[in-house]
Amino acid sequence: MTDAATSPALDFIAKTVADHPVVVFMKGVPDQPRCGFSSVVVQILDHLGVEFVGVDVLQDEDLRQGVKTFTDWPTIPQLYVKGEFIGGSDIVREMFQSGELKTFLTEQGVIAA
Repeated sequence: MTDAATSPALDFIAKTVADHPVVVFMKGVPDQPRCGFSSVVVQILDHLGVEFVGVDVLQDEDLRQGVKTFTDWPTIPQLYVKGEFIGGSDIVREMFQSGELKTFLTEQGVIAA
């Protein structure tokens, strides 16, 4: 078993989050989410006009487990903005409904005001 701190999956996650302003680790891809929770996050980001990278965790079991380890968050999808873990589907939905998500994304410069 590889050391979690040096696993290729965790390295990939860290690099992906560093290289892209908005990343969703999800089941499926943005055009074809493979679970309702992933679909909700994609719909919210699309509605807000956010450009984002979707990473399908179903393609690789190490990645699927690694993303949970990376954030110490047990569920997928997971949204990252500018390297910061925001949350999963419920948190994203609550932030969207309250207007907090749009404000946050605007402040981060990933959507126009």
